[in-house]
Amino acid sequence: MFWPMLAIALGFLGLAVLGVLAVKVFIEAQRLAQQISATTGRINRAAEDLERAATTLADTGEALR
Repeated sequence: MFWPMLAIALGFLGLAVLGVLAVKVFIEAQRLAQQISATTGRINRAAEDLERAATTLADTGEALR
Protein backbone atom coordinates (compact mmCIF):
# COMPACT_ATOMS: atom_id res chain seq x y z
CA MET A 1 0.00 0.00 0.00
CA PHE A 2 2.97 2.29 0.53
CA TRP A 3 4.15 2.34 -3.10
CA PRO A 4 0.81 3.27 -4.67
CA MET A 5 0.35 6.10 -2.16
CA LEU A 6 3.90 7.33 -2.85
CA ALA A 7 3.26 7.23 -6.59
CA ILE A 8 0.05 9.25 -6.17
CA ALA A 9 1.80 11.78 -3.92
CA LEU A 10 4.72 12.17 -6.35
CA GLY A 11 2.31 12.53 -9.26
CA PHE A 12 0.43 15.27 -7.44
CA LEU A 13 3.70 16.98 -6.52
CA GLY A 14 4.81 16.82 -10.15
CA LEU A 15 1.56 18.42 -11.31
CA ALA A 16 1.91 21.13 -8.66
CA VAL A 17 5.45 21.92 -9.85
CA LEU A 18 4.28 22.06 -13.45
CA GLY A 19 1.45 24.40 -12.42
CA VAL A 20 3.86 26.77 -10.67
CA LEU A 21 6.19 26.77 -13.68
CA ALA A 22 3.24 27.43 -16.02
CA VAL A 23 2.25 30.46 -13.95
CA LYS A 24 5.84 31.77 -14.06
CA VAL A 25 5.97 31.33 -17.84
CA PHE A 26 2.63 33.13 -18.20
CA ILE A 27 3.85 36.08 -16.09
CA GLU A 28 7.09 36.36 -18.06
CA ALA A 29 5.18 36.19 -21.36
CA GLN A 30 2.96 39.04 -20.17
CA ARG A 31 6.03 41.07 -19.19
CA LEU A 32 7.62 40.41 -22.59
CA ALA A 33 4.43 41.51 -24.36
CA GLN A 34 4.43 44.77 -22.38
CA GLN A 35 8.08 45.42 -23.29
CA ILE A 36 7.38 44.70 -26.95
CA SER A 37 4.43 47.09 -26.88
CA ALA A 38 6.51 49.85 -25.29
CA THR A 39 9.35 49.32 -27.76
CA THR A 40 6.94 49.37 -30.70
CA GLY A 41 5.57 52.68 -29.46
CA ARG A 42 9.06 54.16 -29.22
CA ILE A 43 9.93 52.93 -32.71
CA ASN A 44 6.74 54.45 -34.11
CA ARG A 45 7.47 57.80 -32.43
CA ALA A 46 11.01 57.75 -33.81
CA ALA A 47 9.70 56.96 -37.30
CA GLU A 48 7.25 59.85 -37.06
CA ASP A 49 10.03 62.19 -35.91
CA LEU A 50 12.19 61.05 -38.82
CA GLU A 51 9.34 61.56 -41.26
CA ARG A 52 8.71 65.07 -39.91
CA ALA A 53 12.40 65.91 -40.18
CA ALA A 54 12.55 64.60 -43.74
CA THR A 55 9.45 66.60 -44.68
CA THR A 56 10.92 69.73 -43.19
CA LEU A 57 14.18 69.14 -45.04
CA ALA A 58 12.34 68.58 -48.32
CA ASP A 59 10.25 71.73 -47.79
CA THR A 60 13.34 73.88 -47.28
CA GLY A 61 14.84 72.58 -50.52
CA GLU A 62 18.13 71.62 -48.92
CA ALA A 63 19.84 68.52 -50.09
CA LEU A 64 22.40 66.39 -48.34
CA ARG A 65 25.75 66.48 -50.05
